[in-house]
Amino acid sequence: MPKNKDLKSILLIGSGPIVIGQACEFDYAGSQSLRSLREDGIETILINSNPATIMTDPSMADHVYLLPLTTKSIVEILKKHPNIDAVLPTMGGQTALNLCIEADEKGIWKDFDVELIGVDIAAINITEDRDQFKTLMGEIGIPMAPQASANSFLKGKEIAQEFGFPLVIRSSFTLGGAGASFVFEEEDFDRLLSHGLEVSPVHEVMIDKALLGWKEYELELLRDANDNVVIICAIENMDPMGIHTGDSITVAPAMTLSDVTYQKMRDMAIHMMRSIGDFAGGCNVQFAVNPDNEEEIIAIEINPRVSRSSALASKATGYPIAKIATKLAIGYNLDELDNQITKSTSALFEPTLDYVIVKIPRWNFDKFEGSDRTLGLQMKSVGEVMGIGRSFQEALHKATQSLEIKRNGLGADGKGYKSYDQIIDKLTHASWDRVFVIYDAIQMGIPLKRIHEITKIDMWFLKQYEELYAMEKEISTFKVDTLPRNLLLEAKQRGFADRQIAHMLGCLESAVTSKRDELKINRVYKLVDTCAAEFVAQTPYFYSTFENEMELPDGTRFAQNESVVSDKKKIVVLGSGPNRIGQGIEFDYCCVHGVLAAAECGYETIMINCNPETVSTDFDTADKLYFEPVFWEHIYDIIRHEKPEGVIVQLGGQTALKLAEKLDRYGIKILGTSYQALDLAEDRGSFSTLLKNLDIPYPEFDTAETADEALAVAQKLDYPILVRPSYVLGGQGMKIVINDDELEEHVVDLLRKIPNNKLLLDHYLDGAIEAEADAICDGEDVYIIGIMEHIEPCGIHSGDSNATLPPFNLGDLILEQIKDHTRKIALALDTVGLINIQFAVKDDKVYIIEANPRASRTVPFIAKAYKEPYVNYATKVMLGEKKVKDFNFNPQLEGYAIKQPVFSFNKFPNVNKNLGPEMKSTGESILFIDNLRDDAFYDLYARRKMYLSN
Repeated sequence: MPKNKDLKSILLIGSGPIVIGQACEFDYAGSQSLRSLREDGIETILINSNPATIMTDPSMADHVYLLPLTTKSIVEILKKHPNIDAVLPTMGGQTALNLCIEADEKGIWKDFDVELIGVDIAAINITEDRDQFKTLMGEIGIPMAPQASANSFLKGKEIAQEFGFPLVIRSSFTLGGAGASFVFEEEDFDRLLSHGLEVSPVHEVMIDKALLGWKEYELELLRDANDNVVIICAIENMDPMGIHTGDSITVAPAMTLSDVTYQKMRDMAIHMMRSIGDFAGGCNVQFAVNPDNEEEIIAIEINPRVSRSSALASKATGYPIAKIATKLAIGYNLDELDNQITKSTSALFEPTLDYVIVKIPRWNFDKFEGSDRTLGLQMKSVGEVMGIGRSFQEALHKATQSLEIKRNGLGADGKGYKSYDQIIDKLTHASWDRVFVIYDAIQMGIPLKRIHEITKIDMWFLKQYEELYAMEKEISTFKVDTLPRNLLLEAKQRGFADRQIAHMLGCLESAVTSKRDELKINRVYKLVDTCAAEFVAQTPYFYSTFENEMELPDGTRFAQNESVVSDKKKIVVLGSGPNRIGQGIEFDYCCVHGVLAAAECGYETIMINCNPETVSTDFDTADKLYFEPVFWEHIYDIIRHEKPEGVIVQLGGQTALKLAEKLDRYGIKILGTSYQALDLAEDRGSFSTLLKNLDIPYPEFDTAETADEALAVAQKLDYPILVRPSYVLGGQGMKIVINDDELEEHVVDLLRKIPNNKLLLDHYLDGAIEAEADAICDGEDVYIIGIMEHIEPCGIHSGDSNATLPPFNLGDLILEQIKDHTRKIALALDTVGLINIQFAVKDDKVYIIEANPRASRTVPFIAKAYKEPYVNYATKVMLGEKKVKDFNFNPQLEGYAIKQPVFSFNKFPNVNKNLGPEMKSTGESILFIDNLRDDAFYDLYARRKMYLSN
């Protein structure tokens, strides 16, 4: 059946601000979905309160409402658009589903005659209500762990008595495993049961017998109205049951599953999807498999929506699940749709992978001092990376190189743990660095059998690690001159970085790169093509690997490279890597707009990024996508292969910026602001000299490289003092100290965590007002796109402050100083593109806190508030295509826009929630108010000093 002709206008519910457990994978899904609906000529109306994403860009939907995700907002939109025929709630994660259910219970969809598509309420209720779900699974013969639900404390105690320990408690209707916990001992049960009941919006928990040590799998399915079902991807969790899938290292295709068990699992998944409701769309099913020879399968849960894993599965296979799920929701069948990659075959097929993908989560525990770093049923990661390789080992190495945690891959960097007790403890209590600890354990000589007993990680994975360590030992017996070609090639095929091999050989990284060049061991690029090269792919989506050369009859030797270099002029945009606190989706927004603007200027665009959750790694955002680590060696090889006009680094946050120095040193052109200017702004000493020459005030400061130097500086500056390391993002390691003891303790701690760093000590302007400005500069003219005033006082990181656009409390004299300082600094730094400057205002004097000549966290917010495509303009300036005076700036905002940070402290119950100079928020929402008499503004202003800590 083709498209349902009655659907002319559809409301899509977004997922709101980014929180742990619900990140930008839902914005990726929503963006795909909106594009899919527009292809069919359907009017799209979007509600989402997150200003930092591509999804809420005016170009994405016909009507974008940046409103709080409440039923009140839904009613407001339905009154404005009485022609809305249907609502699609499956793209916005749990937030959208919960809002959809609430609107249904209040009769809103019925009152406005709006149809629900993509899922039905019965399916949501069956899958969310664990009791109903268990009953249904029993009826259709799908085994589950012994479990029972409780909606009172007493009932919970009775169930525990019946099942015995260990147990799992899961809260109903929650996201990211909120409220879930393992209970090993009876004495912990009462506390964890109370917490689980409290967290659930319906005050219900499901208590399961714990399947400790069982293996965990996920299947991604799509179903159409004709009941055709395809399984897009089977994902295996390397970590056994007990660690939330969002915190697990996952692998596709599944590696350790026998074919018989896989077929059985497929049949169960299809049976489950068909039984939960009559709807067309996407679904995610999770299973546990007993690791013994019988391989008994038990169903864990089913989610009738696009999930966190759907984004991963889409990027892993090249099959755009959200796009196709949307088409199915509006009435198409799978056999009527094109395979988006080949364009010549239908979407009714199951992708085949001739490569391996590994996803590793990215945590930010350093932002939550005192947090429990062990992993369990509640998700704690803030982002993720994905590596693609020809083998598990290569993909695992690429994923670890993508994490940006100062590791070069597994082992061979001198940073592993050396203490037996510490290693055993870390294996026993899984934490964020478990992926590295396994290698350390093997290196120490702990038998694989013992590692398996402790971690329950399948022996196949552990043997892969063991092979890597054996290779490290073998390479370490050579010097760079004596290393045989076949051994170097094999090391590269297993994903070892040049930097790691240099560590093994005791030489410089550049010596290994030269050796590779000399021996013609070069990266080749392969297509992600969904069908193992059975059909020709039309979509340029690449990953790198190393191959043995083939020899033709005429003696020519070559390795096949599927990335054909065109003769067009090209631009590389460096992506921002994994999401983390301090560098989130707003930089992905900037990268996407940079790519689109460069394409408008006639360039072939090349994107390099490793984050599977985002729009920048969609296979049709740039002309060519290299799904590779944002890691020097990978970038350098792509640039040598593609020979672009230049590289844009100022849109990808600190990730891309950190590579500017290397690019400059290797003579690769940086488009826009030069490396020298970027470096000058980061180097506090040179920057302050610049400010002094420009006669611009700044807080008194000095630098120190040891605790003694810091104490000497403190004598001069006077407390309170703000201490911060150089070259960090999101205020990492920043702290306000008020005496010598605090200063010494913090400096010693910082230098231990970030050795050889130059620390900056500023006199902290107590009680000052903080403001910031973003501007576009072309080297001659400066246009200030927005000035924002923070509601909280100076000392709280700008990313954690509520901020108003335009300012609400700064007089003309202050604003003139801000504008004047911004223009002078932007020109003095030779800025070409974007710049963000932060100010402290005290006693009618405007001081400079810092300047960043790059895209900032606030640029998307200002662009949405003023309805202007500022990143597009800035990119055209960077490329030299336009000057500032060529644009007709026309900002539109009645009243004020407030940027409101959102925190995920509920994942870390025992952590100090005070705010300070180090950023802790995971996302943000936008709130529009007509005037300052608005209750929301009063509320924020009244609480402004509540959280300030040192």
